[in-house]
Amino acid sequence: MLRFQHISHLFALGILPVLLLLFIWMIYWRKKRLKALGDDRLVNDQIRGYIPGRNTTRFILASLGVAAIIIGWANLQMGSGMEKVQRKGVDVVIALDVSKSMLAQDIQPDRLTRAKQLVMRMIDKMQNDRVALIVFAGRAYLQVPLTIDYGAMKMMLQNVKPSLVPTQGTVISEAVDLATQSFSEKEKKYKTMVIISDGEDHDEHAANKVKQASETGIIVHTVGIGSPQGTTLYDAETRAVKLDENGNPVISKLNEEELRSIASAGRGTYTLLRNTDDAADKLVDEIDGMEQKSLGAMVFTDYKSYFQWFLIAGLIFLLIEWFLPGANLKMKTKTT
Repeated sequence: MLRFQHISHLFALGILPVLLLLFIWMIYWRKKRLKALGDDRLVNDQIRGYIPGRNTTRFILASLGVAAIIIGWANLQMGSGMEKVQRKGVDVVIALDVSKSMLAQDIQPDRLTRAKQLVMRMIDKMQNDRVALIVFAGRAYLQVPLTIDYGAMKMMLQNVKPSLVPTQGTVISEAVDLATQSFSEKEKKYKTMVIISDGEDHDEHAANKVKQASETGIIVHTVGIGSPQGTTLYDAETRAVKLDENGNPVISKLNEEELRSIASAGRGTYTLLRNTDDAADKLVDEIDGMEQKSLGAMVFTDYKSYFQWFLIAGLIFLLIEWFLPGANLKMKTKTT
């Protein structure tokens, strides 16, 4: 099993597209400057040390060096030892609303980002529970089945956005159906579901579906994202306030009443997200307080690190780039 010990460090790879844009701009600027001196071929022939394509080669070497060092910084590891350990926990399905209303900014930076931060905090506080991720809007999709691989869960969570579910709406009932299918039908306990949503687009079937799920032993908690006062929504295409069919601004509001009724039907709790850590503590405490089952599993207990090979490769690329001579604009001198 491969993993990155510090997976968040890979975000630094985002510097590479920036460097590429700067390189393209530099080429454009250089060509424009040389063109002002005269014919490109003649000017290049007079530049000391000029070799076609060398600047591109140096850029590729430098980019490979930076990329290798960043990957080394994240520390790629491979599991080298396994043992079966006794784990006790419950199965937790997190259903995350990704409808466009979750992009509202009545809580900063926006509802969806705060919801993802909450899930991240919950995962950090969990130890032995199996976790699954469902995203939903007008439809519901299982993104991560029940797993103890929290790293994979976090990686998938980073890519969650409204475009994952093209059909708009807030169909909580479909998310509940999908969660019910994800749990073992043989067990009447050890199962819980956390629905994170703003509760918009009232789903009249949600409470009944949750009640049916509760009868199979599933405890359903809900988390409200947003504010009851609401805020306007912005259209990503027009970059203007979104308007309804009558030309009035669309106001997106948190529907606490809907989320409270769902939690009540599911024998769970409702939490209004204010402080992310407090909300995560409350939910994890509720989960830890449930009766737990034995989850014997083979887990990696020792990992071998390979960061040094990436660092060495990165330094070699950078050294090669550094030793390649560069051209300059000094004119060649004729010898007689």
